[in-house]
Amino acid sequence: MAELYTATATATGGRQGRVRSSDGVLDQPLALPKELGGPGGAATNPEQLFDAGYAGCFENALLRVAREKKAPIGESSVTAHVCIGRGPDGFFRLTAVLEVAAPGRDRAEVEEFVRIAHEEVCPYSRATRGNMDVRIHAR
Repeated sequence: MAELYTATATATGGRQGRVRSSDGVLDQPLALPKELGGPGGAATNPEQLFDAGYAGCFENALLRVAREKKAPIGESSVTAHVCIGRGPDGFFRLTAVLEVAAPGRDRAEVEEFVRIAHEEVCPYSRATRGNMDVRIHAR
């Protein structure tokens, strides 16, 4: 693989610690969510970081597909919902639901752009394919 960019972050203290990017732009405390028996509060968690990355990456993939189809999207958003739970085997698993909005655009056109972004462009979609359930809804 020809590497174009390498992101580096270090976590210390597990889910009760911190995560910091090598450039210091990201420097956040971590806390186990209340739903998982932790304190929650003013700290992030790995699931929030994953859904933020997936949402940002997927929206960019969607915008790229639209540009390549000569139909740029002026306004859009992607909301990612990442859930953690135990699978039938008892191991922790992640699932994701992406909600894609492109107000004022034909729904069928947006659905086609979403399909291409998911199947061909977004690295998060490619990395999760076959590893976790990902559902996408275009609005």
